Amino acid sequence: MTQIEPQLDPNEPRELPRDFRDYEPVQPKGTDWRELGRKIWAPFAAVGTLIAKFGVGILKFKFLLGLFISFGAYLWFGGIWFAVGLIGLIFIHEMGHWLEAKRQGLPVSAPLFIPFLGASIFLKEHPENAWREFQLAIAGPLLGSAGAGVVFAIAEAEDSNKLRAIAFLGFFINLFNLLPVVPLDGGRIVTAIHPALWVLGLVALLGLVIYRPNGILVLILVFAAMELWQRWKTRHFARSGGYYSVLPWQRLTAAVSYFGLAALLVVGMHATHVPHTF
Repeated sequence: MTQIEPQLDPNEPRELPRDFRDYEPVQPKGTDWRELGRKIWAPFAAVGTLIAKFGVGILKFKFLLGLFISFGAYLWFGGIWFAVGLIGLIFIHEMGHWLEAKRQGLPVSAPLFIPFLGASIFLKEHPENAWREFQLAIAGPLLGSAGAGVVFAIAEAEDSNKLRAIAFLGFFINLFNLLPVVPLDGGRIVTAIHPALWVLGLVALLGLVIYRPNGILVLILVFAAMELWQRWKTRHFARSGGYYSVLPWQRLTAAVSYFGLAALLVVGMHATHVPHTF
C-alpha cells in the first residue's frame, strides 16, 4: 500500500513536537583553564585559611597527638608507671630548652613528642654564638636532672622502688643526651668547649652501635655524621662571623658544667638502680 503525505502550506506556522520544544543544540566548547584552576586551587585555599585562622589550635593538636601516641607506645612497652614517668621527665627536659630559648628571645615551638625518640623543640633562628648555644643546650639536661632529683627525693621519703626506677630513667635520659654528638644536647654543649670533641663523640657512638646494635642509635649516628660534615664545610663562614669565639672563662664554665653534670648523673643512676619494677 502506498501512503501519500498531505501537502502542507509553507507559509502556515507549524508547532514543533513536544520532545523538541526544550531542545538546545550542544555547542562544542574548549577547556576553561581558569575555571579548572579555580576548582583545583579551592581546597588548598580553604586549608590555608584554616591554618591561618586556627594555627594555634593546629599546633596544640600536633602537641596532643604526639603526646598521645608517645604515651600509648610507652604504655605498651613498659606499663603505666613507665609511660607516666618517661613522658613527664621528657617534658621537663624539653621545657628547660624552651625556657632558655624564650629568655634569649628566640622564636621557639612547643615541645613535640616523637615516639621512641623523645621530644624536641624547633627554632626558627639559631643562637648568636657558641656560648649562647651552650646555654640553650645545657638548660634541658639541667632542668631534666633536677626533675629526676625531685623524683629521687620523693622515692627516698616514700621508700618506693617504682619512683626510684623512674628517677633512674630520668638520670639515664639526661646522661644519654650529654653524648657529644649533634643532634643530642651534648654535641651542642661541647661547641663552647672545643668542636674537636664532636669527632670523639662520633667515634664513641660508632663503637656503641657496633657493640650494641640498635635502630635508634644507628639513626642518631647517621644524623650526627651528617651534621658533623655540614659544620665542617661551613667552619670558615662560622669563624668569620665569630660564632666559635668563646672567652676563656666561658670555655671553663662550659667544661665544668658539662663534665660535672655528667658525673652527678652517673652517681644518681648508681643510687637509684633497682631491679625491674614496672
